[in-house]
Formats: sequence, structure tokens, C-alpha cells
Amino acid sequence: MKYNFFNDYSEGAHPNILKALEESNLIQETGYGLDSFSLKAQELVRALVKNKDVDVHLVSGGTQANLIVLASILKPYESIISATSGHINTHEAGAVEATGHKIDAIEAPDGKLTPELITNLVAEHEDEHMVKPRVVFISNSTEVGTIYKKKDIERLSAYCREHHLYLYLDGARLGSALTSSENDLTLADICSLTDVFYIGGTKNGAFLGEAIVIRNKELQKEFRRMMKQRGALLAKGRVLGIQFAELLRDNLFFDLAKHANEMAARLSSGIAKLGFKFLTNSPTNQIFPILPNRVIEKIQTMYGFYVWSKVDDKSSSIRLVTSWATKEEAVEEFLADIKSVVS
Repeated sequence: MKYNFFNDYSEGAHPNILKALEESNLIQETGYGLDSFSLKAQELVRALVKNKDVDVHLVSGGTQANLIVLASILKPYESIISATSGHINTHEAGAVEATGHKIDAIEAPDGKLTPELITNLVAEHEDEHMVKPRVVFISNSTEVGTIYKKKDIERLSAYCREHHLYLYLDGARLGSALTSSENDLTLADICSLTDVFYIGGTKNGAFLGEAIVIRNKELQKEFRRMMKQRGALLAKGRVLGIQFAELLRDNLFFDLAKHANEMAARLSSGIAKLGFKFLTNSPTNQIFPILPNRVIEKIQTMYGFYVWSKVDDKSSSIRLVTSWATKEEAVEEFLADIKSVVS
């Protein structure tokens, strides 16, 4: 296998993180996320979102972040609205449902929810014999590589506030979204327009870790107790703090995400020049070219990637994911090989 485009977490961590972990290894620190590194990381997040009153909590992964946030918000009879493609609905083994909460899934071809898509569902669930929608769950970037623009989230935010819904943003690939060539959002914008969101480190240069940011003061209360109950309050929380303190220093987080996007853009441009179309317009580090099945079969003998969906009897979409560590040589070799297969 020449190279894997399966995901953006196949590599370990950025060298700066490795160095910081080694240099701090024998320093004694307080446990459970109260160490000096975690506190520093929290302050760096507050500065980036331009809000000193947010709560910041570091957890190990995206599924854990989603599970804890949603479980902490919802009453037993309340539900979550998500796009059908949403991560909580497709790739978390029923983690949210296991807490006793229904996911109201809505078809969204580009992976993005809008007030128009939500409004009928909200109206239909006024009956007290049904679950009551309480949280709108979105991802940026989405599971199909698309991004929310500022006007998109402004409209969703206004709708949620009008209808007493919480807006929660899954930021597993938030770095990729924010450094996209089409993005017009800042972290400060996202913070002001959502009730809770998280900044993903696992898929952007860290060994592991996500930073949950809670703006809504109602949702801040006793959150650490929920973390403890769900196994997320790590005794050696310093491991997360050190990584985020490094990622958020000197723009490294954004530089790594930008590189991943640039590598994906090279792939997109090269594949488009061969005459192929794409399942979605993705300006991020996940792209979904539509290829003949015969081409896919040959390329799969050389590279790792997922066949995403059937398009017709002769073609399918595949998912190619680039990372902070993807080298230009790997991209160019893939393009040369697919050109060779096609010709």
C-alpha cells in the first residue's frame, strides 16, 4: 500500500507536541485537568473565542464530547435534531441513544441543517405524547466535507433562540472548516452563535483530545460531575492540556489544518482535470470524487480509502481524506497513478 487516505488521524502527533510532552514528563502536576498546562490551554481558548466567561473542558475524543454534552443538556423526554449524515446518527454506535435520547434525523444532501429543514419537525413534536426536540446538532465541517458560512449559522442560531432550542456544534474538523478557502467564520463568531461547541485536536495534529467550549451559562453548571460520571475526567489530564497548549500556540492549530486543506485541494484539482465530478462541493480536507467502479478497483490495490456511496451501476463516490502530515509527494503520486489507470 503506497498511502492511506482513509482518515486524518492515521499519523501520531506533531513534533512540537512530542517535544512538549517529553520536556514536561517529570514535572509534577495536579490531576483531573487542573494542571498548569490545562489551565493555560483553557486561557488560550478563551482568548481565541474572545469570551473570558466561557467554560472550557478537555476530553479525549469526539464521541465522548458529543455523549457528555448532549447527556448533560437533555431531560429524559427531549431529543436531538441532526442531519441523517450527522456523526451522532451514523458513526457513534448509538452512544446518544444509549443515554435514552432519540435522534430526530433529517435528510440534508449537503450535510447542512437549515431552519427550513427543521421547522416542520419542530411543529410536529408539540404533542406531549412525543419527544420534545431540544438540541440542534451540526458539524463544521460536515461529514461530507461541506462547511457552514456565517449567514448559515446566524440563521440557525436565531431560529434556535426563537424556538427555545440549544445549538451545538461538533468541531471534530473545525480547524479544516475555519481555514477553508470559502470560510467567513471565526472562532469568536462560532462561540457567540452557539450554546456549546468543541475544537477538535485528534484530527488536527494531536494524539487525542477535544476542547469543549460552553458559552451558555445555564449549561455550565456541574459539567465536571458529568465528565467524571462518563469517564472523561482523566487523572493525567495534563496529557490533553499539554497538547492543546502547544496546538494553540503560534497559530499551529490553523497552520496544520490549512496544510490538510491544501493537500485535498491539490487532489480535487487533479481529479477534476481528468474529467471526474464530485459528490459534494467540499473545500475542506475530505473530498468525494465520483469514479468508475473499474478505476476504483484498480486504485484500491495501491491506496487506502473508503468507497462512500453507489452513484449508479457503473460508478461510485469515494472519500479521500488528507491530514496535517500528508506530503505533497503522496498526493502527486496518487494523481499520477489514477491518470495512468484512466488512460
